[in-house]
Amino acid sequence: MITKNETKIAIIISRFNYSINTNLLNGALDTLQRIGKITLKNISIIYVPGAYEIPTISNIIANKKQHHAIITLGTIIKGKTSHYSYISNTIISELLKISIKTNIPISLGIITANNIEQAVERSGLKLGNKGIESALAALEMIDVIKNIKKQHYSK
Repeated sequence: MITKNETKIAIIISRFNYSINTNLLNGALDTLQRIGKITLKNISIIYVPGAYEIPTISNIIANKKQHHAIITLGTIIKGKTSHYSYISNTIISELLKISIKTNIPISLGIITANNIEQAVERSGLKLGNKGIESALAALEMIDVIKNIKKQHYSK
């Protein structure tokens, strides 16, 4: 994993479902500091109103090319309409496009759940913590990209 303190990570987190997302943030921060050895001064935390706004800010951050990875944190809970599907599919699709276009890994720590109980369980109780998983994925992707850049390919 990453051991250098100059690695910079941006975390974009939704304020909607704040208590669940705070658990995700705490898990991500602990993992980045403990396993990634990244100092708090090299972690930018940006709050947005809801999960739908995450791709817009991810695009701005990725295009600035000042961070080695972006971690997105949020919670989308299914309601009685199809709104849930539209929001989650759009977010996932847009984040993938941004990541591919900019070559900045964007780790998806956005919980999609059928109900509040599932969301709570996936934010640190019975089913792990998506914030931790996202931080680990971001750290690994930074290493993978770094190793690919070091290699010289011959034809």
